[in-house]
Amino acid sequence: MLAFEGDRHQGLRFLRAVKHRFGATGEPGVMEMTAEGLVAVPDPSGIFLTDRQRGAPGSVVVPVVDGHRPLLVELQALVFLTKGVAPRRAAQGIESNRLALLLAVLDRRCGIPVLSAEAYVSVVGGVRVTEPGVDLGVVVAVASSMLDRPVDDDLVLVGEVGLAGELRQVNQMDRRLDEAARLGYRRALVPASTASSDRRLELVRAASIAEAIGRSGIGTTIAAVA
Repeated sequence: MLAFEGDRHQGLRFLRAVKHRFGATGEPGVMEMTAEGLVAVPDPSGIFLTDRQRGAPGSVVVPVVDGHRPLLVELQALVFLTKGVAPRRAAQGIESNRLALLLAVLDRRCGIPVLSAEAYVSVVGGVRVTEPGVDLGVVVAVASSMLDRPVDDDLVLVGEVGLAGELRQVNQMDRRLDEAARLGYRRALVPASTASSDRRLELVRAASIAEAIGRSGIGTTIAAVA
């Protein structure tokens, strides 16, 4: 059984084996719609990051795993204070319930008043991410937009966020970091418990989201917006 997914406004499509009696189903095919029809995309991560604007507040790069395939995706956030009674929230490419949870943790554990702000978060390129490895990217992108300060361009972010604001390990970390190193990224912001590695990436460890925000290049002046 095959499923064909993708945003009709985007050129990329995902072909997934939902059920395969004779093999695994964890490897999605990434294809692009061209004038000649659908063609395979040999380097999806490169396509997703082609038009990324460096130095833009609210933009981060996150290594995710779709099945067994590592991908680098751009995650963007636009957050601003509003006088409305019920601020709007919109999520594209991530679960809306997960976004609401992460906003609550960020507000409570870091004192950034995002619960009083409108928040829009999107995974660029029509990618849908359902795994917790994107949590740290969402939190830092929201903080970056709120503080209007960009994240360091050579940094990727990966980690799950707990309700206490702590950073937790995610699976297949080696695959994620290898993909980031292949595309030229030099540093990775990861949970403090991440094992050391001899790959070309420098691991920037953080035990909490407050510590991670301070080490992402945004700065430590969180109280300025509290």
